[in-house]
Amino acid sequence: MLRIYMKQDSSLRRLNRLSKVLNDDLRQLTVVRANHDGVVKIGKTEIPVTTPNVPQYVPYEYLPEELPQSVLRHLRWIAQKDLLGQDIFLIGPPGPLRRVLAMQYLELTRKEAEYISLSRDTTENDLKQRREMREGSSFYIDQCAVKAAIEGRVLILEGIEKAERNVLPALNNLLENREMQLDDGRFLMHPKRYDQLLKDNSQEKMEEWKLVRVNENFRVFALGLPVPKYRGNPLDPPLRSRFQARDIYHLSFSDQLQALYQCAPSIDSSRIAEILSCATTLVTQDSSNLGLPDFPLDNLTSAMSILEKIPSYPTPELLSLLYPHHLLLNKEGLSAVEDVYQKFNIHNHTGPFHIRIERVEKNGTAAQVEVTADHQSHSFEVACNDHMLDEDINTFVATDYHARLLVDMLLTHSTKDFCIIGGKGCGKTSLVREFAKILSYRTEPLLMYQDMTSRDLLQHRYTLPNGDTVWKFSPLIQATLDGSLAVLDGLDRVNAGTLSILQRLVHDREITLHDGMRLLQHNKYDSMRDKLGVTDQEMNERSVFRIHPSFRMIGLAEPPKPGTSAQQWLNSELLTLFMYHHMAPLNSAQESAIIKGLVPNLPSEVSRDLLAVSERLRSSKDGNARSLASSLSTRQLIRISRRLNAYTSPSNYKQYISDAVHKACLSRFLPPLTRHTLTDVLSSCDLPEEPILTKHLTLDDISCVVEGGKLTIDNVSYPLYGSDNAAEQSASDAKIPDILFYDNAQHLMVMRDMLQDYVLGEHILLVGNQGVGKNKVVDRFLHLLNKPREYLQLHRDTTVQSLTVQPTVRNGIIVYEDSALVRAVKNGYALVVDEADKAPIHVTCVLKSLLESGRASLADGRKIVTDPNELANLSKSTSQDEIILMHPDFRMFVLANRPGFPFLGNDFFSSLGDVFSCHAVDNPSIASELHMLAQYGPSVPTATLKKLVAAFGELRDMADRGLISYPYSTREVVNIVKHLEQFPDDGIASVVQNVFDFDAYKKEAKEQLSSVMHKHGIPVGAKPQDVHLSKPLTISRPELTALWKYNKVQDCDSFSGTITIRGPIYLNAQKYEIERIRHRGFDFTEEVAHWTLPQFYQSSIVSDMATCNEGEGKEVLYIATVNPHALYRHDNQADHVTMIDLYDVLPSSNAMVQPRAKIVPMGKPLEGQVVVYDEKLKTMLMVDTKIGTVRRIDIPSFKGPMDRLISWMTSSGKDDSEGVIRMCSSLPPEYCSVVLYHREGNNIIHLNMLDGVMNVIEIPITIGNVKILDVDKWLISEYKNEENLFLLEPTSAETLIPTRLRHIDIENKDVVDGTNGQSRQVHAVTSTSLTSESLSQMLEQSIDSPNRLLVDDTCYARCIVGLPELTSENEVYTFKREEALPKKSTSFTSNANVNVYYRGLSKAIPAEPPLLVLPKSAQSIRVVPGNYVPEKAFEKDMRAGTIDHYMEVADVGNHVVRYIALPPAITSSPYVSWQSGISESGYLMTSSSDELVFTSDTGGVIREWETGITHLRRSLTEWRNMIGSTDSRDHLQVTREQASGKDVTAPKHGKIDEDNTPHVGGNTWAGGTGGRDTAGMGGKGGPYRLDAGHDVTQIPDWEKEAVPEHVKQAAREMGLKAFKERLQEIRMSEYDAKQYEEFSGNVRKQVTSLRIILDSLQAKKKERHWVKHQTTGELDDMKLIEGLTGEKNIYKKRADEEPEPGVPQEKPKLLRVVVDVSGSMYRFNGVDQRLERCMESACLVMEAFHGYKDKFKYEIYGHSGDGYDIPFVTFDRPPENDKQRLKVLKEMHAHAQFCMSGDHTLEATRFAVNEIKKEEGDEHFVLILSDANLQRYGIRPERLAEAMSTDDEVNAFAIFIGSLGDQAERLKKSLPSGRSFVCLDTKDIPQIMQQIFTSSFLK
Repeated sequence: MLRIYMKQDSSLRRLNRLSKVLNDDLRQLTVVRANHDGVVKIGKTEIPVTTPNVPQYVPYEYLPEELPQSVLRHLRWIAQKDLLGQDIFLIGPPGPLRRVLAMQYLELTRKEAEYISLSRDTTENDLKQRREMREGSSFYIDQCAVKAAIEGRVLILEGIEKAERNVLPALNNLLENREMQLDDGRFLMHPKRYDQLLKDNSQEKMEEWKLVRVNENFRVFALGLPVPKYRGNPLDPPLRSRFQARDIYHLSFSDQLQALYQCAPSIDSSRIAEILSCATTLVTQDSSNLGLPDFPLDNLTSAMSILEKIPSYPTPELLSLLYPHHLLLNKEGLSAVEDVYQKFNIHNHTGPFHIRIERVEKNGTAAQVEVTADHQSHSFEVACNDHMLDEDINTFVATDYHARLLVDMLLTHSTKDFCIIGGKGCGKTSLVREFAKILSYRTEPLLMYQDMTSRDLLQHRYTLPNGDTVWKFSPLIQATLDGSLAVLDGLDRVNAGTLSILQRLVHDREITLHDGMRLLQHNKYDSMRDKLGVTDQEMNERSVFRIHPSFRMIGLAEPPKPGTSAQQWLNSELLTLFMYHHMAPLNSAQESAIIKGLVPNLPSEVSRDLLAVSERLRSSKDGNARSLASSLSTRQLIRISRRLNAYTSPSNYKQYISDAVHKACLSRFLPPLTRHTLTDVLSSCDLPEEPILTKHLTLDDISCVVEGGKLTIDNVSYPLYGSDNAAEQSASDAKIPDILFYDNAQHLMVMRDMLQDYVLGEHILLVGNQGVGKNKVVDRFLHLLNKPREYLQLHRDTTVQSLTVQPTVRNGIIVYEDSALVRAVKNGYALVVDEADKAPIHVTCVLKSLLESGRASLADGRKIVTDPNELANLSKSTSQDEIILMHPDFRMFVLANRPGFPFLGNDFFSSLGDVFSCHAVDNPSIASELHMLAQYGPSVPTATLKKLVAAFGELRDMADRGLISYPYSTREVVNIVKHLEQFPDDGIASVVQNVFDFDAYKKEAKEQLSSVMHKHGIPVGAKPQDVHLSKPLTISRPELTALWKYNKVQDCDSFSGTITIRGPIYLNAQKYEIERIRHRGFDFTEEVAHWTLPQFYQSSIVSDMATCNEGEGKEVLYIATVNPHALYRHDNQADHVTMIDLYDVLPSSNAMVQPRAKIVPMGKPLEGQVVVYDEKLKTMLMVDTKIGTVRRIDIPSFKGPMDRLISWMTSSGKDDSEGVIRMCSSLPPEYCSVVLYHREGNNIIHLNMLDGVMNVIEIPITIGNVKILDVDKWLISEYKNEENLFLLEPTSAETLIPTRLRHIDIENKDVVDGTNGQSRQVHAVTSTSLTSESLSQMLEQSIDSPNRLLVDDTCYARCIVGLPELTSENEVYTFKREEALPKKSTSFTSNANVNVYYRGLSKAIPAEPPLLVLPKSAQSIRVVPGNYVPEKAFEKDMRAGTIDHYMEVADVGNHVVRYIALPPAITSSPYVSWQSGISESGYLMTSSSDELVFTSDTGGVIREWETGITHLRRSLTEWRNMIGSTDSRDHLQVTREQASGKDVTAPKHGKIDEDNTPHVGGNTWAGGTGGRDTAGMGGKGGPYRLDAGHDVTQIPDWEKEAVPEHVKQAAREMGLKAFKERLQEIRMSEYDAKQYEEFSGNVRKQVTSLRIILDSLQAKKKERHWVKHQTTGELDDMKLIEGLTGEKNIYKKRADEEPEPGVPQEKPKLLRVVVDVSGSMYRFNGVDQRLERCMESACLVMEAFHGYKDKFKYEIYGHSGDGYDIPFVTFDRPPENDKQRLKVLKEMHAHAQFCMSGDHTLEATRFAVNEIKKEEGDEHFVLILSDANLQRYGIRPERLAEAMSTDDEVNAFAIFIGSLGDQAERLKKSLPSGRSFVCLDTKDIPQIMQQIFTSSFLK
């Protein structure tokens, strides 16, 4: 055989072609290359150079004309290792230098290369062999490692650190022994071993054995980053040992400087040196120690190219293109970089830099750009294309800012690919479109997402119709071939390791694809082709293709978040990829210009006010405000402007702006602090703080009509879908939703807003809690529109591919089926995307790309486009079938749960919210929900529905405040009502358990839920027999005891005058939430509900109570208090009261004056107004409780308060001679009048408040008392002769002013034995008559006559028949007492624990006893001491020893008396005589128009009672109906809850099972469930609970209740013993445990809520993720083709996500609580318990964060007069148990007691803010608890605000305790918005702290 050696490639090719056509004999001629055709010397190292087999695979044009010395040294080392046959590892910082060195060496030595960029997606198949399908059969294709080994090429592995573990070890044997077993059965063998075998065996035998020789020239060049400095996996030791390493650091300073001089020869060398010096400083080790990313030195050549084009370009701006430090670094990092810039005179550019585009001339693939920079003209060339049509397709409003940014983009476009970084909605996509239009580019958008693989970036596999597998280009690769502009949207979302595959494409314009194709830069391709003398076809046959010269890449990304490693996507490696432009949020002027251009008809004042809000939010230093600013992006502002322009009238535009801002920010679901910040900003912009309220709307306020082919909701109309195309409509009728929907006003308002957006062409996002009706609202909306829909439900396993197409296998062929999204896009349907928050954000971002750019690429290669004009610009390789044109009627409706706890889904709104028009769907209002429920349950009583609505409304409010974890929705209520409708006998109390049983095993949650149900009158847990009404006692029958006769008629003198009214002045009518607790939860009693007056201090005294019916069933309770003066208003059953502080309008009072205020409500038309009269101060006010106005009423006959005070002081403590002017309180409110009388005088004053007229009647007797019998008939008793009565009546029917006095002569006065000297003074009288039926029943005779009930101290009641109409003779019937009342005494002070501070010196005004007479029920009610109540009133041994007072209810109509226990007051007033002058028992009473009784006690507790028999019977029936007729003890069904059949014996701990096997039943093992006697769970009779971690089997409650009492007692004793042993373990006494429980118990709910949130957040972070490339598990849809070809690693499975290698460990959040432990805290603790609340807050922190030290660290410091840095808890030593926590609390208390006076609030705040930053943490928080009275210490609010804002990275909050006047509110306004809280009630401190934690600390 003749072998000819040739050295010239051209000759070689010609001879080989010739050999193919020669005869058989000549085919023995073989032409091969010579072993080498020369050598290359580097220094003394000689490397032989051989002729490559495939010259196209040799790197080309990497060698410059002259190599720097540093490069030559590296090349010499590589050559040495090559000669030694060793594989090498080039390690160094990010950048192309390592790869360029490798390519330069290969080009120098003419070696062929196989290149692969490794990533986390690289598998063994990518390195060795991959299967493909051809004609139904699979075969293997060698991959880079195998081809390099066989052909003797150099395998370049770049990105070693990015490959997952156990992938590269597949190469170990190939590296070490040059051997490898292939999947197709072949075996790669070391060349020496192969040659030895070949000597003994033929070539055919070797091939039969499937042995393949590894070429001796095979080498491996690995390129990697040093780990751990950079992110990645460290080298596996066996792999590392097979390489020789070389540190390839940056080129020397001189080499780099020389290269930069060559790039910019016209630029001053000193300027270049300064730039390089600055950049080099930023890659030193010192910079790395500061956490600074490396400066991309390799990109300086691109910067120099820009300088060469525009020499005046500012250096700082130039460097920011390479190193955007203002986006990357935190405060310290920025300072460090600025210092470096300053050092090297980088900031030397004076004045603004002006540059603008003058002209762009396009010529083929190049364009000449002329610009003017600082009045100098410059021209430079950029790449362009001719894809776009000439007409303007995109609407773009250019501002000066955009024009400047476009110039910068053109400059960077001329040198390098670039990335635009900007917030969402700032206009990045629009800017890129404009840029593409300028240069006639077609854009190829490529959506980047988190799960994107390196393969997705380049190619994807699919099957041909015959089943063959082929590779299809991605949009990026298509752009490289067509010269398009590839837009990589979302660089911040994709994994950095995935992007590394683009390094070679960006830097070298070369890339190797997965199918073996090699793409070369156009000039390299052309030069190689020409040099080799081959055609394009021949190049393509070698899989080498040309990259279009116009190809460029543009990246789009959102800014990184400095200081948080998890979100710092822009690292040192990515900095080398692109040049970076920061697109900052536009300012108001720029956005105004854009809005004016896009919405020209929008009034200027509307855009001005709207932009003022966004500008205020963006410029704020507060993090909450800045987070809101992202919701008001430029895109969102344009959307809002269009809506305001279309649907806003000029008169109310401010309210609509506020409403639009609230919607855009989804304020309904914002944390309280953030929402407060939003309302503050709106207020500061002179806009309404709140959105348009819809809670009060009814169906009468909004209409919904479908007629004339249009849908009209309110004032918005739109044609029905398909109304103009019947054929189209009939084909889609089946997809039109049709559901059961009951209209309500609130949902109709949402649909109206949706219709507005629909008309404007917007896509819609609905956000709300579960069960609020989002799906129903959308389906109803689409039904009304007659619009077909496609439905898509997302979940955690949703992928980007499954959103668009679903791959399936049919007959061995991959077929892609359109998803609902694609079908809706094609047909113009509505796409409803449900549960959008459940899918990963990177998945749902595909929706953003589709809606934002109007384009999307599907997994099967098809593309969705919006503009029909784009069809004319398709690439040559794209057919019409691959394009889907989006139908103009396509709309998307996305549904998502609200962000945050407890849903813990992905925050869809924050990521994609500004692409949609957002609407919050809330639970319906009370009226709407009632209306809707009434339709679901028409036979369910309305009262029951109201209870349900009220109870669930409170539960939702509690969920919003974080008190409970589950947000109960309308869905639950609807299900309850449906059950009650179908099974009415079950009772509401049992049916609600269907919802609450989820929390049956959570003690605190169960107690909270039961408490709320009981509060609203739903008797959860009660039984029908639990009725505990007071025992009725029979009283004596009525006796005729006297006759009243009238004589001595006398007309009285009277005169009239005008009332002088001064004012008004405006006071703050403050609303306070109250906890109105309904009784009858566990049992049925007379007590209905109770609540406590807010702002009621221990020194306060309730002075008077009154009610008024304002019509429409609206009953209002008014309460007056003194010390200080205040007036309260409570609407019937409301959950709030209105308080008006009268401190500023009534003269200052004290214990010596002892004011006593009386009140009289006014009726229509003065409803809501109350006359307040202080009998001691002689001051009368008219208070409007609705608007807070106060007017003073001056009466001439009154002396002023100062005269009164002087008179008192000169009377030696005795009352002055003029007596007291009192006010009657029983005049009907509808007359708007007040009656006063002069006790011990002879004047009665009638004031008509409506007409302003005063009438004074002079009575010829000394007045003792006046009672109102009727509006014009008054009963008068004589002073000191109370039994001498007179009737004052009008002289004629025309007047209401009585002036005729009749003396009442009482004949046959009854003589009652045992009256104990009691007076017959009339204390109470009815102002209306009993009905004839009630009167007849009471007197036991048929009678119909006017009548009145009178009550004095000698009897239960007297009935005066004939009074007041009949003045001839009246019969008096008396209900006598068996035992006289005790003598009057201040019996309410009998409690020995009352601290009497001051008893008073003056003689008290005689107090009226608390007494009521109810005419409808024929009852008299008074308060009696407990020792008066007879024993027979109680069941045996049932008298409560702690009850001091009872309500005596004398039901004279039924002849019985009952005694109802009055719960003792929590506190008693220290002013005993003052209190006794108002009420000797401490209780006051009043009644409503429906005779509901109200009582108040000295603790400010208001209680509501039902005493009437009729009312009680009706309520008892309702109560029993709510419980249901089924007794829980009845066994109605067979369930797993069945009796154990065993009785209990005695409690014991039980045996310990070493194996911890679950035990159910029995009584042997400890830790079992459902058993008896032993410690366990769910059983009975055990001593205590013991959870062994098993599922709980619960025995039924009835069996638990059947446990004998002695066994229960034994269990309690054993549990107590175990408790004591636990205390002994931590050395804590029982007293200490009890003391600690006092603090811990008060914050247990808040602690539980916080820990639930913390646990849920941890659970979310631990959620498992998909791990791909597995050999077992679930089939990966993305690997169906691989499965067809027979690959094994085609599965995925769930596993815990491993932290990304090299990522810094997540640091804990740090909290410092600064508590005020000054002397004032101890001093005022007795007044408002502020120190105790402060200690409870500390307890809350210590308990809530216990056990989370890896995530949260806290410390507690105090400040007082002793200092500002008093440590109680430090980061390193948090308390671990109750004893240690109690020790902290004791230290706080002791310090406050014994410290010096003084205040260090400012110093403590500064110290806390500065010190906490010294600790490394993810976030830093400071919480300050302080007294609000800072002015006392000379501290201005501005100084405190400055101290809190010392460091912007520390979130400081302040809680101010107590307030004098509005001092705290003024202080709050002076501090940063949302960072300060005023706590007037110290009980709210723990709740405020929880709010702070849930809103900010736990985000």
